[in-house]
Parts: sequence; structure tokens; C-alpha cells
Amino acid sequence: MAQRLSGKQVAEALDLDTKERIALLAARRILPCLSILRVGEDPGDISYERGATRRCEALGIKVQLRHFPETVSQETLVAAVAQINRDESIHSCLLLRPLPPHLDDEAIRSALAPGKDADGITDGSLGGVFSGSDRGFAPCTAEACIRVLEYYGIDIEGKTTVVVGRSLVIGRPVAMLLLQRHATVTMCHTRTKNISEICRQAEILVVAAGRQGVVDRSCFHREQVVLDVGIHVDADGKITGDVDFSEAELLVSAITPVPGGVGAVTTSVLAAHVVKAAETVGR
Repeated sequence: MAQRLSGKQVAEALDLDTKERIALLAARRILPCLSILRVGEDPGDISYERGATRRCEALGIKVQLRHFPETVSQETLVAAVAQINRDESIHSCLLLRPLPPHLDDEAIRSALAPGKDADGITDGSLGGVFSGSDRGFAPCTAEACIRVLEYYGIDIEGKTTVVVGRSLVIGRPVAMLLLQRHATVTMCHTRTKNISEICRQAEILVVAAGRQGVVDRSCFHREQVVLDVGIHVDADGKITGDVDFSEAELLVSAITPVPGGVGAVTTSVLAAHVVKAAETVGR
């Protein structure tokens, strides 16, 4: 039976460090502040907003919520982002996406200053991830994968690692974060030929394709660590990942559950990003 890599303990350890850093900021009379921008009433956005708000406020981070109708204009949303860039009391911004199709996602993302980009959505932040610089922040879920591996003492250096998924939200940035830690990384996606053969070579397998069943038992082996980043709701209302957990748990060395795995760490990474942005004030 595989070791279950629960995200709860990882989040608790990360939150403890974040609380200590917030206490140091308080001594400098700095209150970390996150602004969350939400367009429309998408249930997934609302759920993530609530989770992020609860996490941040529990740690002592101020959260400013700004909601816009789904019909909001491009100019209005860009102006809101520009205002956040100018406001020195706001240290980070979380722009919930995807945006409605009438909005230019790239233009709105580009309007946000990388230093206030809490979830690594700007080209500046992603450029920092791909170049290995300190500019901006990595996407929270991608960084959460690394935090899970580090917490459980899973060595990354030199490991044969396969990432299934190529999005800019998770797949590509997590591949870059693994490379920075000296893993040997192969990227696959839903159109990769011989995906089972490639995945079986992995000592660490990160599955972030956003499609249930993209990997199956033919992709696993006994010494493998599997991080399942997918999240879906099945016909019975049960939350599942990209991986069939009950099957994989019998075939691999360690695996993250869904829910309660990588996703449980994401809002803690977000909070840590807000605090890191606040720490740069006055420097």
C-alpha cells in the first residue's frame, strides 16, 4: 500500500512559517494585504475565493474582495488592476480566471505588476520561473507540488521525472521548478504517443492533464511517487483527480490523494506569497 502524501501536514508547516514572518512584519507595522478580483459568479471561483480568504484571514493577512459583473468592461478591469499596482497598502493580487470571453485575458494579466502577482499569472512572473530568477512568483499549485515533495523528504535531484500536462498554470511551470532542483524532466500531454512507456520510467510522476484516466495502471511501478493535480466531480458528486487513486495506491510507493493532497497546500502557498511581497516593503 502506498504512502499517502496528505497536504494537510504540509499546509500546517507552511502556515507556521508564514505566521512567524507575519509577526516580524507586525513589528514593522506592516499588515500583509491581498486583493482578490473576481468577475462573475462561477462556483469554482467562489469556492477558491472563500478558501483563500479563510486561509489568509486565519493567518492574519488582510483580504480585500472586489467583485465585478460578468459583463464588466475591459477598461474597468484594467483600471482596477492599475489601482492595485499603485496602492502601497495592497501587497498582492489574486485575479480569478478564466475570464469571460469578451475580455482580453493577456492584456489584463499584463497590466498586473509581477511583484504583486500572487498566483504567477503574468508573463513577468512566468519569465522568472522559466529563467530561475526571483522576479514575481510561481503559480501556487505548481509550487505546492514542490512543497509536498520537500516536506516528505522526497529527493528531487537527479530523479527521472515525468510531468503529464503542458498548461502554463501547472504543467510547464512545475517542470521548470523541478529542473531548478536538478531533476531530469520529460513532459507529456494528451497527444503523446507511448505515454504509458514514458510514465513507467518516472521515479516522480506529476499528473496535471485535467483529464480523468489520462494515466492508468500501465503507467505505474512500485518505486514511483505520484502527484495528482487534477480535480473533477464525477456523476455521483464525488471529487476525484486525474488518477484512479484506489488503483494507483496499490501499485506505487507514494501518492497524493484528491481531495486533500496538492490542492490543500495551494492556498498556503498563496498566503506565503502575499507575505513575501509584504516583506519587500521599505527595502
